[in-house]
Amino acid sequence: MNILALESSATACSAALCRDGALIAQSFQCSGLTHSRTLMPMINDMLKNCGESLDGVSVIAVAAGPGSFTGLRIGVAAAKGLAWAGEKLCAPCSTLESMAWPLAHLEGKLIVCTMDARRKQVYNALFRARGDGLERLSPDRAVSLAELGEELKKFQEMKIVVGDGARLCYNTLREEVSGLALAPVHLRMQSAWGVARAAEELIASGGLVPAAELAPVYHRLSQAERERLERERNTKFTIEGDQKNV
Repeated sequence: MNILALESSATACSAALCRDGALIAQSFQCSGLTHSRTLMPMINDMLKNCGESLDGVSVIAVAAGPGSFTGLRIGVAAAKGLAWAGEKLCAPCSTLESMAWPLAHLEGKLIVCTMDARRKQVYNALFRARGDGLERLSPDRAVSLAELGEELKKFQEMKIVVGDGARLCYNTLREEVSGLALAPVHLRMQSAWGVARAAEELIASGGLVPAAELAPVYHRLSQAERERLERERNTKFTIEGDQKNV
């Protein structure tokens, strides 16, 4: 089975082709260019260089969230477009689980997956590496760094921080949380291979969806939505105050 995996949830962008659990090819770019410009050419060139076509792909996997609102929309839209014509099934993979898979071989270690969510928060999930698998210890969530630090103090094992929020988390918590270490640079950023590995778990559990049902999973309102709700609340309070004064 061929899995085409896409990762565009943060600054880096990547695509991977996996066959029966083995990585055939991966293209990775962290150039600062927008994913809308880089992702599709990356996919086309990778498939061409492998002598493979979209017809030979069985499943389209994508990092569906959490992550950058724009990045997630680009990745999900690309996956839907690639899957729709051939009526291929899609694997909507957790971005956080996907970034933990390249470190699953570190048996017994706690994998701390972090993405910078701004406003002193990170998108986070905790996993224990099991050699050939992962044990999930928390749901995907948006949590403050202070809350994460208090939770990590409860774990005695070595803690490996991974993701585009890894350095922020490490610099903030290293003096108060023992056993905290950054993942190696080449394993720290999100990658499409991790998405492909997470997709294998979804395939095994029956978690694939048709393209029409594929959607981003944000875990938090966007800044524009938060500002709109705040304006609506302020308007409501103003109207209610005016009514009381009549």
